[in-house]
Amino acid sequence: MPNVEETYDIIVVGAGHAGCEAALACARLGLETIMFTVSVDSIALMPCNPNIGGSSKGHLVRELDALGGEMGKNIDKTFIQSKMLNESKGPAVHSLRAQADKQNYTREMRNTLENTDHLTIRQAEVTEIIVEDGILKGVKTFSGAVYHCKAAVLATGTYLKARCIYGEVSSFTGPNGLQAANHLTDSLIANGIEMYRFKTGTPARVDKRSIDFSKMEEQFGDKRVVPFSFSTDPESVQKEQVSCWLTYTNEKTHEIIRENLDRSPLFSGAIEGTGPRYCPSIEDKVVKFPDKNRHQVFVEPEGLYTNEMYLGGMSSSLPEDVQYAMYRTVPGLEHVKIVRNAYAIEYDCINSRQLDATLEFKKIQGLFSGGQFNGSSGYEEAAVQGFMAGVNAAMKVLGREPYILDRSQAYIGVLIDDLVTKENHEPYRMMTSRAEYRLLLRQDNADLRLMKIGHEIGLVDDATYERLLWKEKAIEEEKERLEKAVVGANEKVQKFLESHGSTALKSGSTLAELVRRPELNYFSLAELDENRPELPYDVAEQVNINLKYAGYIKRQMQQVTQFKKLENKKLDKDFDYSIVPSLRREAVQKLNLYKPLNIGQASRISGVSPADISVLLVYLEQFRHQKK
Repeated sequence: MPNVEETYDIIVVGAGHAGCEAALACARLGLETIMFTVSVDSIALMPCNPNIGGSSKGHLVRELDALGGEMGKNIDKTFIQSKMLNESKGPAVHSLRAQADKQNYTREMRNTLENTDHLTIRQAEVTEIIVEDGILKGVKTFSGAVYHCKAAVLATGTYLKARCIYGEVSSFTGPNGLQAANHLTDSLIANGIEMYRFKTGTPARVDKRSIDFSKMEEQFGDKRVVPFSFSTDPESVQKEQVSCWLTYTNEKTHEIIRENLDRSPLFSGAIEGTGPRYCPSIEDKVVKFPDKNRHQVFVEPEGLYTNEMYLGGMSSSLPEDVQYAMYRTVPGLEHVKIVRNAYAIEYDCINSRQLDATLEFKKIQGLFSGGQFNGSSGYEEAAVQGFMAGVNAAMKVLGREPYILDRSQAYIGVLIDDLVTKENHEPYRMMTSRAEYRLLLRQDNADLRLMKIGHEIGLVDDATYERLLWKEKAIEEEKERLEKAVVGANEKVQKFLESHGSTALKSGSTLAELVRRPELNYFSLAELDENRPELPYDVAEQVNINLKYAGYIKRQMQQVTQFKKLENKKLDKDFDYSIVPSLRREAVQKLNLYKPLNIGQASRISGVSPADISVLLVYLEQFRHQKK
């Protein structure tokens, strides 16, 4: 019997957070796109923590939104609690985090996808990639159907040969007991793609009715909610929020874990995959931090219409009976009833060093890759990679130049650069400490940094872009006004300064100089500022930060200028580094393996030393003179 055969511009394999962003980007750019998923019910699923954002992850979501992605808009529609983290610290590390109603989050994203022109959703398992002479031609599904395409994005998440494990119980399923994708790995290996085996885990979900909240600390959302998306009306997200709760493990919890380590598949060797260092299981924490007598446990609702609660900080793969015993030692969980056991999940992913900075495979033209399949962890990391892979797949089909964000432009640039230039032997997690220019890459200015690029790509509409141009102008005009506006050393001013614990003036001062004082800011100076125009909060916030941190920002801009010099020294993709005299053997091997785009990227490859870069620069300069 004949098989189904269809043709699309772009194929997206997977419908998690990476797949959704990739498919939406391609379809919104007018390309006929088909997205495959093993289950339509798993679209934008949150198989682990019920939240979006968090430290550094909030930056990624806001950057994605500025470029024209969907995640920020979707969480604004479906959050049940929102909080700006690290507010006691500087603006560089402020990060937005929102608890989601899991089912509603999935439902809203699915509704968006189903009503996007040029986008087809198909429930089927992709089992093969079709490659001819190093060029991707299409995919084949389990039924034998063939789908031709001009480019494809692989976003398989944690589904490839997935295995869920707790204690001695092991089942070959994807997260939440969903069907695994067991065939595609073999096709990828047959086409020369190097695979890794990684692991992640999740805690138990428990019945809210079996929890004693009186023994826990209540955690409230912010009084004034800041939306994730720059396009969301701030007034629309001011709503009643749901509480989360904080409790702690204790020495009794740790004793039970230590007594049962021999039954943990993590320590018995039953789990082969490498787990994330920065999101360890509770048994990992107890072993690695023996001096700590307690660990935080965040009890978080999974949604408004369910009694399931998520025990953040207590992921585990211990046997069922041990899970009950250890959870019931935690204050407030003495009589807890488990709805879903904690488990570890192993899955196949790629060595991401096989990708260009565009997220296209070096060996297979037209095949792109995004999300946890690239060896990262987290919904947010997945979404931004899916988006960039989708955009660059679309650019390839449209015959346009690719988009590569560098480390000075975005956290997204840092994330992708780290994945394609560094050896990652564990799931990669974004952190603010990974970004060298984090004072410039704040979550509050993501629109000012990236929305022009989103508009240029074609995913930010004209009205949104016009509003950005107005905002830029308003910030500059207000900064200039404050630099010129002078207040005298009169009684009113001196009283104001005294009331704010600020030194009295000896002569007149500009308002900008007062803003820069640590104990004052743009908002507190309103009563001294008679000519202040009415400005939206986001404009006023930028004025305040830009004036207050002007010296630091200027210094970081100078560092970026030096960084750009190295990034602008382009390297030929086909260059053979073995011909460079005095270059160490390890450097030759690494440079020929990675084929960096520029000197900056070459300098970040592990195994390439500053001395190697100096040798390379000298050689390139001599080569350039010879060509002249």
